[in-house]
Amino acid sequence: MSTVENASPADDSAPAEAVGIASQDWAAASASPQYRAAVVDLLGALAYGELAAFERLAEDAKLAPTLDDKAELAAMASAEFHHFERLRDRLAAIDVEPTSAMEPFAKGVDDFHRQTAPSDWLEGLVKAYVGDSIASDFYREVASHLDTDTRALVLGVLDDTGHGNFAVEKVRAAIEADPRCGGRLALWARRLMGEALSQAQRVVAERDALSTMLVGGVDGMAAGFDLAAVGEMFTRITKAHTKRMAALGLAA
Repeated sequence: MSTVENASPADDSAPAEAVGIASQDWAAASASPQYRAAVVDLLGALAYGELAAFERLAEDAKLAPTLDDKAELAAMASAEFHHFERLRDRLAAIDVEPTSAMEPFAKGVDDFHRQTAPSDWLEGLVKAYVGDSIASDFYREVASHLDTDTRALVLGVLDDTGHGNFAVEKVRAAIEADPRCGGRLALWARRLMGEALSQAQRVVAERDALSTMLVGGVDGMAAGFDLAAVGEMFTRITKAHTKRMAALGLAA
């Protein structure tokens, strides 16, 4: 997950406030073994995502055209690593070995980053602003079904640190200087959208506890949240993507 600015998926169609486990703290909610397993999966996926984002942003800094740009990406990478540390420490605090929690998600995250490796500086910025933000939107949606303690942690590590404006300014300036690059970047962003949504869907499909939580099957949590609501969730994520494309000056 990137720390760049995220357009919130919340709008008039946003889900209603969750009930059940989502109104409890961790001590009460974790009495459900299935819920505990879902949270371990979620924190493991997030932790590895943050660690991979740190590594990728540090690598992308090599593409930066100026020292100021390099420093900006380095700051973004540092923020990602601090988020990873918070998730790692939380896993340890609930008696889970962090590496074991992350391992099931390593291949999927690595495959995503390998398939969407940017070829230049601008593609890297678009990926950080648009691509990673899609995953952040997905985890924010999941957060509405978490206990109060875990929800606060998840939203904290997804919090925007203000780097979105940096990406928007750089990409819009590049398009203004050379309008031809706008088409290329729009195609790139659409590819990122498809790959990121596919990854999110795989996370849900491949982890039974997490998918059960999302469809409201854990002790009645988020009652009424059914498969149709999952579809609506991905619709909201798509709408947020369209807003980000507009902010970058790209056609969705």
